[in-house]
Amino acid sequence: MSISNPITPGLMSVVLGIVPVIVAWLYSEYLHYTKHSVSAKARHSDVNLVEIGKEFVKEDDDKALLIEDGVSLQAAAPKAKPSSAHSPLIRFVLLDESFLVENRLTLRAIIEFAVLMGYFYVCDRTDVFNSSKKSYNRDLFLFLYFLLIIVSAITSFTIHNDKSAFNGKSIMYLNRHQTEEWKGWMQVLFLMYHYFAAAEYYNAIRVFIACYVWMTGFGNFSYYYIRKDFSLARFAQMMWRLNFLVIFSCIVLNNSYMLYYICPMHTLFTLMVYGALGIMNKYNEMGSVIAAKMVTCFAVVIIVWEIPGVFEWIWSPFTFLMGYNDPAKPQLPLLHEWHFRSGLDRYIWIIGMLYAYYHPTVESWMDKLEEAEMKFRMAVKTTVALVALTVGYFWFEYIYKMDKLTYNKYHPYTSWIPITVYICLRNITQSFRGYSLTLLAWLGKITLETYISQFHIWLRSGVPDGQPKLLLSLIPEYPLLNFMLTTSIYVAVSYRLFELTNTLKTAFIPTKDDKRLVYNTIAAIIICTCLYFFSFVLIQIPQKLV
Repeated sequence: MSISNPITPGLMSVVLGIVPVIVAWLYSEYLHYTKHSVSAKARHSDVNLVEIGKEFVKEDDDKALLIEDGVSLQAAAPKAKPSSAHSPLIRFVLLDESFLVENRLTLRAIIEFAVLMGYFYVCDRTDVFNSSKKSYNRDLFLFLYFLLIIVSAITSFTIHNDKSAFNGKSIMYLNRHQTEEWKGWMQVLFLMYHYFAAAEYYNAIRVFIACYVWMTGFGNFSYYYIRKDFSLARFAQMMWRLNFLVIFSCIVLNNSYMLYYICPMHTLFTLMVYGALGIMNKYNEMGSVIAAKMVTCFAVVIIVWEIPGVFEWIWSPFTFLMGYNDPAKPQLPLLHEWHFRSGLDRYIWIIGMLYAYYHPTVESWMDKLEEAEMKFRMAVKTTVALVALTVGYFWFEYIYKMDKLTYNKYHPYTSWIPITVYICLRNITQSFRGYSLTLLAWLGKITLETYISQFHIWLRSGVPDGQPKLLLSLIPEYPLLNFMLTTSIYVAVSYRLFELTNTLKTAFIPTKDDKRLVYNTIAAIIICTCLYFFSFVLIQIPQKLV
């Protein structure tokens, strides 16, 4: 196996960091196995449990506990040092047995995550697997997509009757099932666009990304406005969800943060929603305050993105993080990609906030409409549908059909049109908005993982910061079989990464202990700094000796 790129300090840091975790995990599994093997022997013994318990206690007070008058026997954890008062990090370093047994599943999750990161590296940075070129065929593209829709409709059609959080009725306007399904069918097209290089759908992909950013504004505003939870724990959880996987992908594969531009975009707009509602949050119940905050958001966007030079002035100190140099376009400024990507959807997150704010009002209107007489109800719904279809038609004919360079100029100001049209049509009737295709909704839950993973285990770039121009080939010369196999592995890995991200988030981000959260953050920074410094020195030593 040959490696296409030199070992970096970041990759070396991950390798060095995972070694003690492997040792601790193996030891925890051994302790767990020993504990349960003793329990199993005790349960299946023909000797009276009480006598066994007395014998165990007599030999070693800490080895077993006899409870409930001999009805059941619980094996105690192996004798450990009295270190319960020590920090988790100290207990980990000392291989505290009770601590390792308690956190065995967390250690296992870390190891599994590291293995999947290794799979990323092997697929994209070595010659273990082959590559193949992308090929676009419209007939095959549409066939595969609509086949998935049909299968989803046949196997996962589900009717929901959830109650509204605002009025307790089953209005189901823009419900969670619907938005997850929405993300799912868009993500499938987005991924297929990359896999097959379906350039003719470029404008549609721009709209899809705008929909994701709209949901960032809509979802975050709804949460903070209703729950009023601006805690440090909630903030840390959001940042972990958005950036945990991408940070490790950048470290292991030596990529820039901006290669995965969706992640910094969602992070930025999430922070802006958090800031908009978090500042003076005691007054969020006042409509005038919300209106002032919305106007301020628009003003900030206009100043930063519309006035030449302001964007570069604000973001230039963060070039180390937001800068990106595409190997295929080295002549572009480092902040070009960030300016372009964030600028395309600079307004739509605010539109999402507006729609979230008026969500209860629209639900109330829908509730009254559903209780109105049949003729009036049908007239209103028909009118809404006709207006939406007419507006959608004119947008499609006069904006969507533009060439991509021209379309990009209009996109920031018009992306709200197709989003609004879709929302109107998808929620036109009670029954229509009350069902979803749960297969697509399931895919919608793992959009972040499928987005990041596609770069390395479905497609290939082969070099740091390179756009994935090639396909991963596990079955050479059989493109459709290869598509089937790589897609199956890719989706399975993405789902596991989704699960592991949430598992580790629960382990490292306590929900009601800010002191421990701060401690975990500081400890992580110190450990990462030490590992990176040590790795840098290790890599430099052979170079100095040459």
